[in-house]
Amino acid sequence: MKNINIAFLAIFFLLTACKNEDPNKDHVRLVFDAGHLKFIGSSLNKKKETMSALYGNNQALLSLSKKKTQPEAGTKMKLVTWKYHENPQYTGGTITGELLSIETVETNAKGETSYHKDNSSNKGNTQSFDKEQRIQYMLGYQPVVMP
Repeated sequence: MKNINIAFLAIFFLLTACKNEDPNKDHVRLVFDAGHLKFIGSSLNKKKETMSALYGNNQALLSLSKKKTQPEAGTKMKLVTWKYHENPQYTGGTITGELLSIETVETNAKGETSYHKDNSSNKGNTQSFDKEQRIQYMLGYQPVVMP
């Protein structure tokens, strides 16, 4: 009887000694609503621990498929960048975390292209950048081929 009590006591201490805290409780995950835009492609930057997804309309898909250096008239693209972190439910996997920025490229009917960047986080990249360089970066995406 004494051995059974000791065993129950040992099991009790083992179960109560475990911490059941979520290591990712400080991460805020935001879902981006692309609206009428379609998913075109994605990228991962391991050095900065960021992942990006490019969304666009049919004209954007046409521009990227033809590998043009200037977007087609009526093009609308959005490059959404998130900080990523480890997935607590899948070892070795990553999931999106904090939304860092949304970059938008639009071309009007006259072929004039505009660029705009929204920073959703103060932790985002604060370095200066060339708008034309960012437009060319977005035009360099390869569209994902879906069967």
